[in-house]
Amino acid sequence: MKRPILSLALGLCLAGCQGMATTDTVASSTQVDSAPAQAPSADAKASDDAQVSSRDFAAWVEDYREHAAAEGIDAVTLAAAFDDVSFQPRIVELDRSQPEFSRPVWAYLDTAVSDQRVRQGRAKLDTHRDAAMRAEDRYTVPAEILTAIWGVESNYGSHFGSFSTIDALATLGFEGRRQDFARRELLAALKILQSGDIDREHMRGSWAGAMGHTQFLPSSFLSYAVDADGDGRRDIWGSVDDVMASTAYYLQDAGWQAGEPWGVEVTLPDDFDYAQSELSVRRSSDAWHSQGVRARWDMWPSFDEASVIAPAGARGPAFMVGPNFRVIMRYNASTSYALAVAMLAERIAGESSIQGEWPRDLEPLSRTQVKEMQRRLNALGFSTGGAPDGIVGPNTRRGLREFQRSQDMTPDGFPTHALLERLRDTGKP
Repeated sequence: MKRPILSLALGLCLAGCQGMATTDTVASSTQVDSAPAQAPSADAKASDDAQVSSRDFAAWVEDYREHAAAEGIDAVTLAAAFDDVSFQPRIVELDRSQPEFSRPVWAYLDTAVSDQRVRQGRAKLDTHRDAAMRAEDRYTVPAEILTAIWGVESNYGSHFGSFSTIDALATLGFEGRRQDFARRELLAALKILQSGDIDREHMRGSWAGAMGHTQFLPSSFLSYAVDADGDGRRDIWGSVDDVMASTAYYLQDAGWQAGEPWGVEVTLPDDFDYAQSELSVRRSSDAWHSQGVRARWDMWPSFDEASVIAPAGARGPAFMVGPNFRVIMRYNASTSYALAVAMLAERIAGESSIQGEWPRDLEPLSRTQVKEMQRRLNALGFSTGGAPDGIVGPNTRRGLREFQRSQDMTPDGFPTHALLERLRDTGKP
């Protein structure tokens, strides 16, 4: 039976905040010589709160030990995992942080597909070509794609995180925004320890529990990690053979189509209907061609189900993407991420970069400004699909397109400061 595919991007990085649980504290005070009791200092209260939180965390760990034991985790593994487990306040801070500004796609690509990263990728592929080609031969995923994911996920292993996976997931299971998810991943991490693939000290990764060179969640490790070098361990921290094979296996099982490109950069006709530029809209490449969509290069892929996307609206580059692009998004459900992997793979292979110009003069909207935009669209009858959340998704883009049509503007659904000003003007009494 085919395994269910879990996106490696799930982590614990969703938007929105959950209020931190509070605990009542009782501080004993001793009055000396009938002097009035003084309120505890802020530092003293923080210390008391930390002690209470630490006691609560220890009690939670004991309860979780019992749960894990009932799920088949042995006493030796539980001792190794939890005897020295510690609550990590910094992880809670990271989990709850909500950046006010998001990076535009071109800024993300500037970093993810920098000339330095391309050079490093070529050097890494040269060094580890045998491992990459063995993975490609076995799972049909190109070596350049595997190398690109490695580069985007951890800068080729130089930044895959230094957080203890057990500490991170225990902290998030106790006080994170997605506690049930973290607890399931923690159980998966315990199973990895019990299998002997890695020890606790070396099981390290991101604050959200993603591990190793290509950032597998523990549950994905259990399903897809491969012992490619034959040493009896699935080691995505230290064995490039295992890293390449495990990543390739994940992508193959997600539906990678051997021999097919991810897509192609295209030009769009002046009268193109940008309501079609969503991944949910799929047509054959011939159908797109009949609408005037043309490749910037000689190659014109033959897709049964392709989408046209314009990540920066009508002023930026456009792409026709096929099934393998969607497979990359199973690794991380972000168009910018999938473009970065695709572009980096092409650059590593010696191919040219994107030819279309990004609208670099446009400043990104803040989360607060996007919420205002959504609120004003809703008030004017251009539904964004619900309460303002500061996230530009398909529903918000649809509402923007409807507003743009009403203003005789190109309806590309791309949020800009000029559009927000137009909404402010339109909404004035």
